[in-house]
This record gives sequence, structure tokens and C-alpha cells, in this order.
Amino acid sequence: MKNSLLRSPFFYVGDKYKILPQVLRFFPSDIDVFIEPFTGGGSVFLNVKAKKYLLNDIDKNIIGIHKTLFSFSKKPDMFLDNLLKIIKKYNLSRSYLEDLVPVELKKLYPKTYYKVYNKEAYEQLRKHFNDSDMTDFETLYILMIYGFNRMIRLNSKGKFNLPVGNVDFNKNVESALYNYLHYVNDCDLTYKNKDWADFLRATKIKKKDFIYFDPPYLITFCEYNKLWNETHEKSLLNYLDRLNKAGARFAISNVTDYKGRKNKLFSDWAKKYNVHDIKSNYISYHNNSTKCIKEVLVTNYD
Repeated sequence: MKNSLLRSPFFYVGDKYKILPQVLRFFPSDIDVFIEPFTGGGSVFLNVKAKKYLLNDIDKNIIGIHKTLFSFSKKPDMFLDNLLKIIKKYNLSRSYLEDLVPVELKKLYPKTYYKVYNKEAYEQLRKHFNDSDMTDFETLYILMIYGFNRMIRLNSKGKFNLPVGNVDFNKNVESALYNYLHYVNDCDLTYKNKDWADFLRATKIKKKDFIYFDPPYLITFCEYNKLWNETHEKSLLNYLDRLNKAGARFAISNVTDYKGRKNKLFSDWAKKYNVHDIKSNYISYHNNSTKCIKEVLVTNYD
């Protein structure tokens, strides 16, 4: 199964791609509408078969990139050409086409030469983006791909402030983009940019629909999870109980143990449902190392 999985072109550190075989085996096979309130980079929906997809994320930039990709689903070569024009203009590395990094630089910086090579050009492109209205999602996508840990991060003034990463626009990126564009071209997709609760309140959920939740994790430390607190967690868990009473099918991923911390709130709540242990590959944003954690998938159906 793993070899047939599609990789999201967002390449999030710690995304669900590597553990998808474990997660997907618990999903129902008869899905009319796949509903995802916390879509993120889209690794999950790209590997779920459904008649329709209703996808949401509170991050307008994430949804902006998804919508931009979808708009090129019938003309993938044009999208790659658009990206390449920007990449060539700033002379960023592009190993899927050619190796631009001088041999001398590789010898001086054998482990970080992409970071050294791209730094100045990346900072120029970042300044150009921040000086604009910041709605050019093709440029934002490039900044994400060349940025540290391939994240989207804004400062208190709303400006993109991610530093350059030791990364490159390589063959894996090109392949993931083409796979995404070809996949969504055959899908009935709707993207929304709302808070998860507002999104679900406006969604009519039917018996054969399926909702997958991958919210921020209460006890981990990555950038995305700073948006989440115990009040949010309680609100989500109460909503899931209401979904269950209404007969809707759902699954939720979460982390119950992390570096000595425990999410007792979630663990106690989950006891009334089916809890499946997941061998996790979670990676910390702060030090890029794998941590010993306990991740679970909770389902309300057999």
C-alpha cells in the first residue's frame, strides 16, 4: 500500500504521509463525502477515495495554495512553468532540472550547501513577496519549498519570516506537484477557509459521509499547535460526542503522550470509543529530531 500513496506537495515536517498505511486501514471504504476540517497539506485526502471532498483549514495561505494548485489541475505544465520562471529569475537551485551549486561550495559546506547557495536569492524573493499584497500563492509556494522545514510562518506584522532551509526544488517536489494536480483534476473538491467549528456548522453531514479530524495537538510544541489550548480541545471533544449521537462517522488523530507530558483530557474522553495505537514518526519543529510519543487514532465505528 505504501508505494501507491501520494505525497502532498506541501512536504510538512511531521505530516501524516509516513503513517498513512496505519491510519487509512481504519477508514470506511464507502464514503460519499470526505470532510476534513483541518486539511493542512492534504496528505490524507489525497489518499482517500470518495465521491466528493469538502476541505477546510483556518490558515488562509494554506487554502490559497490549495486553490491555486486546483486551478491549474487541467494545465499542470503551465503551473510548473510559472514556478520555473520565478525560480530562474532568482537563480534558486533546481536539481530536478540542473545542478547549479558550485563544486567548491559543496566542498566547503558538504551538509548545508543548498542553504548557503540559496540564502541571498531566497531573502530577495521573500522581500519581494512581503512588499506585495501577499496574495501571489505561486511565490508563496516557492518560499515554502525553499524555507526552513517547509513551513508557512508569519511574524506579528503579518509578514512571511521563515528563513531559508537546506532544501532544494528537486525531483520529489516536481513529482508530488504533478501527482497532486492530476489527482484533484478528477475530484469533486470544495475548499473552505474557516474556523473548524464554523465550517462544520455550515456543513450538512449525511450517513455515508466521513469526517477526519487532525487538529493541533495540545501537548506538542510545533508552531501550528500554538493556536490550540484546552478550551479548544474541550469544544472539539464535545462536538464529536454530538456527532456520534447524530449517527455521523468520524475518526480523529491525536497525541496522548509526548516527552513526559500527557493529554489526560483526550485519553479519558477516548475511552468511550475505539482507540487504535499508531506508531508515530512525529518530528519536532524545534530540533528536527524524532521524539518518543504515543499517537492514536480514535474512531466511533467498528
